[in-house]
Amino acid sequence: MSSVLPPSLLGRLDGRRETPWLWVLAGFAAMFGPVYLAAARGLWQTDDHAHGALVLGVIAWLFWRIHRPLIELPAKPAPLAGWLLFAFGLLVFVVGRVVGISILEFGSQPFVVAGVLLLIKGPAAVRLAWFPLFYFIFMIPLPGFLVDAITGPLKQWISAIVVELLYDVGYPISRTGVMITIGQYQMLVADACSGLHSMYSLTALGTLFMYIMARASRLHNALMLASILPIAFVANIVRVIVLVLITYHFGDEAGQGFLHGAAGMVLMLVALAGFFALDALLARLLDGRAARRASPQ
Repeated sequence: MSSVLPPSLLGRLDGRRETPWLWVLAGFAAMFGPVYLAAARGLWQTDDHAHGALVLGVIAWLFWRIHRPLIELPAKPAPLAGWLLFAFGLLVFVVGRVVGISILEFGSQPFVVAGVLLLIKGPAAVRLAWFPLFYFIFMIPLPGFLVDAITGPLKQWISAIVVELLYDVGYPISRTGVMITIGQYQMLVADACSGLHSMYSLTALGTLFMYIMARASRLHNALMLASILPIAFVANIVRVIVLVLITYHFGDEAGQGFLHGAAGMVLMLVALAGFFALDALLARLLDGRAARRASPQ
């Protein structure tokens, strides 16, 4: 007797394995679709939270990358843990919807998804999907009190560093608090230019970079993780310098117009360049050290 199943039967079996996931996807869309739609019309239109839509796209891509291994996992459900996580996520979601708190609406997502994974496939599915589940964090809006507490000092530090650097190379620049004066122009360093939100979005970029590179060395990963915020800080400094120089050389309209948006791209490019450079340096140093240890004495 042949043990090979005909292609038509294999197709039907694959379809049956995928059916529960289609229902899950439909339920997730019905639950969180209105939240995303409201955010697209409001929250994600602001400079501080514009990265939310990009994070959603990244999460969809991350789950797509693992969807086949996820479907093929043997089903070993964990009902107790699954229902507890799902019920907790559902409670957080309902409270967020009723009182209109977006932090709770978005914060419920990883619990709901992790609960469903436990109910359908078990702990192995959660382990497989750990990074997409973690990445939901970057869709959660930061609490206002935390933003206010951290953004003020950040703006002060970045303003001081920018003024010091440009003054040292000969520009007629000074500052009063976070108000920078260069030539005949005055610029207020806004929250979007040097605040916590930009650090938050760059942290999302840095963790995604680490996940994609998938370095095996724990030391390498630890150093990369520790470097994310310093690199984000330096990238913010470069962005403010670019805006100040654009305003000084091309006028206030250029500084506040299209080139202001282009400076945001500079922020991302500087951060990416920093991540790539540090990753390559660490790979070279740590691989070299490992090779020396492995070589016979």
